[in-house]
Amino acid sequence: MQRRSFNTALVAAASSMAAPMLRAQSLPSGPIRIVVGFPPGGGTDALARVVGQKLGELWKTAILIENKAGAAGVIAADYVSKQAPDGNTLLMAHINSHALAPSLVPKLGYNAERDFTPIALVGVTPNLLVCNEAQPAKTVKDLVALCKAQPGHISFASAGGGSAQHLALEMFKLRAGIFALHVPYKGSAPALTDLIGGQVNYCFETMTAATPHVKGGKLIAIAQTRVKRAKAYPNVPTMHESGFPGFDATTWYGLVGPAKLPPAFAKRMNEDVNKVMALPEVMEKFEQYGAEDGGGSPERFADFMRVERVKWAKVIKDAKVQVDS
Repeated sequence: MQRRSFNTALVAAASSMAAPMLRAQSLPSGPIRIVVGFPPGGGTDALARVVGQKLGELWKTAILIENKAGAAGVIAADYVSKQAPDGNTLLMAHINSHALAPSLVPKLGYNAERDFTPIALVGVTPNLLVCNEAQPAKTVKDLVALCKAQPGHISFASAGGGSAQHLALEMFKLRAGIFALHVPYKGSAPALTDLIGGQVNYCFETMTAATPHVKGGKLIAIAQTRVKRAKAYPNVPTMHESGFPGFDATTWYGLVGPAKLPPAFAKRMNEDVNKVMALPEVMEKFEQYGAEDGGGSPERFADFMRVERVKWAKVIKDAKVQVDS
């Protein structure tokens, strides 16, 4: 009886020692970097820091956010694509780097599908169609009529040529059959500054960047660009509701690693990203940024990106969009 109890105790002890070892094998050793292709303070950076903090607590390791800004996220994506697939370097992928750049950048240094391992979709945010109080058209219908009455005279700011905001405008122009003036800026901040000041008339802008100005009364939200209304803007109609069925022009974010990331790492990271995004405090912060519908399997994220690449490739081709390489 005593021998049996002793053996049972040995088995239990061995199991308790093996559990942490198995846990460790499903995660990389040492600190983990999440590379962000934009400066601190933007939507991509903010979401990376929220997720990174909680993953660090869960994994009991340091999660470092590394900002490699430039070329609308392409520089960061190119960098991560060439890192060792050891799980220590991840990328907060973005619509610019993984859906738009493949059709916009002639000599892209990476293949958006082949050179990365999808981990999880983190969030999808609508763009907001905004203007200042002085503009005469404050509904989508009136704006279309205004653009048709004054072709080429109504200006739309964007965060830069080839940005998600620019492509939302190009989709609008195609669908509405209008000619409007595109005015690219070097980022959302200067674009919104000139929009507020009246130097430009309208703008499609990320909900993250536009919201402080809308809430502060400096800008008016005319419409949002997902098919369903965001929880943060229940009273602002969608483009879909405003005469453009199926209009869907979002900004989205997701976690990826370099190609050939060990399947055990990708699986464990996906499971834990889903756990983190289900935390009430994380859900609350994501709602403030308008980021919804994240989570799910790596396969779901891979399929999502594939559909986005096809959709935007058609818009870029039909609108004959070209940007400086």
